[in-house]
Amino acid sequence: MVPIERLHQITQRFEFLEAQMAEGSGDIAALAKEYSDLKPVVEQVLAYQRLLSDIEDAEEMLSDPDMKDLAEEELPELRAALPEAEHALQLSLLPKDAADARPAILEIRPGTGGDEAALFAGDLLRMYQRYAENRGWKLDILEENATELGGIKEVVAHIKGENVFARMKYESGVHRVQRVPTTESGGRIHTSAATVAVLPEAEDVDVKIDAGDIRIDTMRASGSGGQHVNTTDSAVRITHLPTGIIVVSSEKSQHRNREIAMQVLKTRLFDLERQRIDDERAADRAGQVGSGDRSERIRTYNFPQGRMSDHRINLTLYKLDQIMQGDLDEIIDALTADAQATALAEMNG
Repeated sequence: MVPIERLHQITQRFEFLEAQMAEGSGDIAALAKEYSDLKPVVEQVLAYQRLLSDIEDAEEMLSDPDMKDLAEEELPELRAALPEAEHALQLSLLPKDAADARPAILEIRPGTGGDEAALFAGDLLRMYQRYAENRGWKLDILEENATELGGIKEVVAHIKGENVFARMKYESGVHRVQRVPTTESGGRIHTSAATVAVLPEAEDVDVKIDAGDIRIDTMRASGSGGQHVNTTDSAVRITHLPTGIIVVSSEKSQHRNREIAMQVLKTRLFDLERQRIDDERAADRAGQVGSGDRSERIRTYNFPQGRMSDHRINLTLYKLDQIMQGDLDEIIDALTADAQATALAEMNG
């Protein structure tokens, strides 16, 4: 059941924000942000209240001989729409992750499996590049360390677009692949793994870094050859002394490298703080999808059977080719729905 008093408080707050903005008083940017966040919730509230009012009106019409037939025709349809309207309203009332609308930093590293793991890490990068392209996002590689066989030792990318972190946050974890490696002459299936981390991009207000807490080194960039190799000492390595986090950027411009490395460092520190807060709440949300445990094996890609299995929600799809081409929406929608169901159960429990 939806608490009516809470709905009243939400609409009152929305009307107050509207009045404040019309007067031009207060912090307009903050008011506009809250107004924008609240608007879809209020739209759901109003739709729900309209439906309740329509049901009430139809029930009153039952006692009017002239209107009884019309009321009997309308009421079943109106009542049938109520559970869906309640569910949509409850979803809109769920606490929002403030980071959902942010760009994200994507990091992929090979795990167990040697050269095959590095090749799989490269496949995952291409999968996310295609997914970003499908959604109209912009994916830029910030740092890429390739192997001689065309795999990836490490890649860090920046993804910008609408609701990037909301869609990508469930990708964090260990991705396992089962297939016959191109380097395997006997046709045996190998199991390898790669680790994916998706971090919401930090904003300047999120993290303050003391100049005394970092050490900045410049060095010669190294890479896989061709355009990746620089002949000047332009690469930048920043070490955050309190945490031991090390970030490297090796673009051609040393100034740009400092910017990139600082942004990635802020994002990792912001993520550490989010993880700390999540850990404090862990007892209340045990088992929730998207908890961000990057040591958890979340998904298996079985190439011989063309099968993808997401172990968190017991989802198995036999469309591996399409998934590797960036067709991830069905998986991400299912993970999002599962997380919402868990949150609703907690809210109503």
